Amino acid sequence: MQYVWAFVVGGAICVVGQLLLDVAKLTPAHTMSALVVAGAVLDGLGLYEPLIKFAGAGATVPITSFGNSLVHGAIREIETNGWVGIITGIFEVTSAGISAAIIFSFLAALVCRPRG
Repeated sequence: MQYVWAFVVGGAICVVGQLLLDVAKLTPAHTMSALVVAGAVLDGLGLYEPLIKFAGAGATVPITSFGNSLVHGAIREIETNGWVGIITGIFEVTSAGISAAIIFSFLAALVCRPRG
């Protein structure tokens, strides 16, 4: 049943993104930004963590999880390190994912030949 809920929640997040593209006529960049901000706001309100516990990968894979990670890291670090923790918490939590994306993109560029 966990797979079903992950599929439903992840799909619902993607449907919201698609509606922003099609109905609201937002650009892909605006849609992505809106989803990141939505994830950040939901985490700030304490609603994203219960969603992650309920849906698992359905809530952690979409771009909304990046906003959640930014706010979650900042809140955790501000409690321990004060106001400086806002910046360090953001970088600490998200650096592994960003580094992995850069490394795997570079490796893919080495393996694949672009067609021009």
